[in-house]
Amino acid sequence: MTDSELRPIRRLLVANRGEIARRVFRTAHSMGISTVAVYADGDAEAPFVTDADLSVPLGGRTATDSYLSIDKVIAAATASAADAVHPGYGFLSENADFAQAVIDAGLVWVGPAPAAIAAMGDKLAAKESMIAAGVPTLPSVPVADSMSGDDLAAAGNEVGYPLLVKASAGGGGKGMRIVDAADTLADAVAAARREAAGAFGDDTVFLERYLPAPRHVEIQVLGDTHGNLVHCFERECSIQRRHQKVIEEAPSPAVTPALRDRMGAAAVAAVRTIGYHSAGTVEFLLEGSGDDAEFWFLEVNTRLQVEHPVTEEITGLDLVREQIRIAAGEPLGYGQDDLTIRGHATEARLYAEDPASGFLPATGTVELWAPAREPQARFDSGIEVGSVVGTEFDPMLAKVVMSAPTRTEAALGLASALDRTRLGGVVTNRDFLSAVLRSDEFLAGDTTTDFIDRVYFGNAGEDPRPGGGLAASEPARHPMFVHTAAAAVALVSQECNRRDAIRLKFMASGYRNSVMPDEVLPLSAAVGSELIEASVQYRRQRDGTWKMRVGSLPHTGPYAGIGDDTGDASDAGESADAPGHSDWSVRVHGITLRPLADADAASPDAMSADSVYTGDVDATVDVEVPLPGLAGFRGAWAVSRRGSRWYATGPVGGSVSLVQRSRFPDPDAEAVEGGLVAPMPGKVLMVDVQPGDRVTSGQVLVVMEAMKMEHQITAPADGEVSEVRAAVGDQVDNGELLVVIAADS
Repeated sequence: MTDSELRPIRRLLVANRGEIARRVFRTAHSMGISTVAVYADGDAEAPFVTDADLSVPLGGRTATDSYLSIDKVIAAATASAADAVHPGYGFLSENADFAQAVIDAGLVWVGPAPAAIAAMGDKLAAKESMIAAGVPTLPSVPVADSMSGDDLAAAGNEVGYPLLVKASAGGGGKGMRIVDAADTLADAVAAARREAAGAFGDDTVFLERYLPAPRHVEIQVLGDTHGNLVHCFERECSIQRRHQKVIEEAPSPAVTPALRDRMGAAAVAAVRTIGYHSAGTVEFLLEGSGDDAEFWFLEVNTRLQVEHPVTEEITGLDLVREQIRIAAGEPLGYGQDDLTIRGHATEARLYAEDPASGFLPATGTVELWAPAREPQARFDSGIEVGSVVGTEFDPMLAKVVMSAPTRTEAALGLASALDRTRLGGVVTNRDFLSAVLRSDEFLAGDTTTDFIDRVYFGNAGEDPRPGGGLAASEPARHPMFVHTAAAAVALVSQECNRRDAIRLKFMASGYRNSVMPDEVLPLSAAVGSELIEASVQYRRQRDGTWKMRVGSLPHTGPYAGIGDDTGDASDAGESADAPGHSDWSVRVHGITLRPLADADAASPDAMSADSVYTGDVDATVDVEVPLPGLAGFRGAWAVSRRGSRWYATGPVGGSVSLVQRSRFPDPDAEAVEGGLVAPMPGKVLMVDVQPGDRVTSGQVLVVMEAMKMEHQITAPADGEVSEVRAAVGDQVDNGELLVVIAADS
């Protein structure tokens, strides 16, 4: 391409949503390019819509009716007079038909040629081309629609167990199932087909040899339309749940310079065979470490990756800028020898999900969002206060990236930034991420794809830590931590009451001239997806300290017994040795109250002043809590109130969400004996029983879909189905009754 063939991009439409749309807009604006957003009905108030210079509604609430509609996106580009379309990642980003439609409409496609996308989009065809290019691959067999049960069993035996059922058009862990034995292969193939059809519109799957504990290492490549190709070194993405990455880093702790050269050369050879240009990623599975480690081709992603920021941090490149330049016809302007690695970068994906419940996605409204000011991290987010996290799209809230001179500093700095980020309204994986980043195994570079099961949950090998792995060490799950958070909330609550008092404002908080019962703040603490009693009885003492009783929580883990029965419980209405309580004499060294808008003003996603809930507050309370044998520990808690919800973030990481209950009794609804409920909001895909059916323990009764992932509801015991309330196609809420079983006596 000559200079006369350059195609300047003046207005760019991003055919995506959330944080990646905002990320592309940011670079485009820095290049002087105006931007266009497209959005589904549920995203009308999302931050990315207002970040763009223009926005066009697509209509529809689902991905199929909006972001996956080629005709609607092309019409939006035409109507907004866009020059070019950037697909982001996911949705249509690796759809060759979409790329061709963009080109046919006379627009610039910011991505590789449609032929390259098609060649790599079919994972089976991609493997064949890699074999021809001399790139190592794992054995695999396609699953044809015409295969009988015997044919499928033979294919499984040919590949060998364990094996992986994979969607040919897939990615992101969707349409994938691990199969350990032949008797579960047919069900796994059927489930993978359904999931692949829903996520990608293509139910083609294949079987591939499964490596239980490799490393997942990928090579970033860049190519221009003038034939120049470089690799931008590797990223390791081995910390995964459900085959989806959650922590990524660059460079990999297992890759030596010699191995890097081998993998980089293989990646460049792989994409050169298809005439690749734009940004792309060649993914490998790696076993071993050192110069002689073995690696196998996994797939080529013909788009920008979620984890691209870590490569940007270590190379100094803006990969979105490079994509736009390449699409406009400009040459790279640099070669392989011009690229060097500078320090280390680590990224964590902050999701609305509950690790303790198998990483089930969570829904809700973001009521608090204040990214950490120190240490300074990069936040690529798609949310702000008031953002609604629903079931229609991926639950990722933000990517948080830390770069530093060394790997240890990058990991610990990222953990600290996560700890100090204030986030409330939805259950998240924030404490899980922090625990992983601080673990001995992660800091030692012991990062294989089985890390979460092996280290976090302690499900593989012998683990001396009580409770099984890192999950037992998350601070927000310890009674001492939760009790201290509740105490901090009570102190802020009483300070607000004193501030808002109409009469006797000059009197000290908690002053009494007669014998009165203690004040009570009824609270429930959210530990994972469970609400646990965490009420506070408190009384201000003459010496300025606060007598407090907090509880009750079962005391387990490393904090067992700490804080129990250390004070006078005579006014508590219970014996001093009541379980699950902490009795303290707490000293307050200062409380600072701030209006909500002031507290969030430093956030790049600040809440507007007219959105503030009446009476809400942000505060810092410097509190000293006693410990057995010590004078106590002192630290500053960040506390926020949003309506009836309180959020408390500790001085050394971890946060607790608490609900302030009514002081008046509210009888709980009676639970249905034998009732099976939806573990999360979602859509019912399959109901395999009806009233009167006999079921056995472990039998699949209902299959649900949420966030394009399938979840099975199984029978907890042998029995007879007495009631079925779910039907295929139903949208059900978290906790909604689906099936009732009368268990055998």
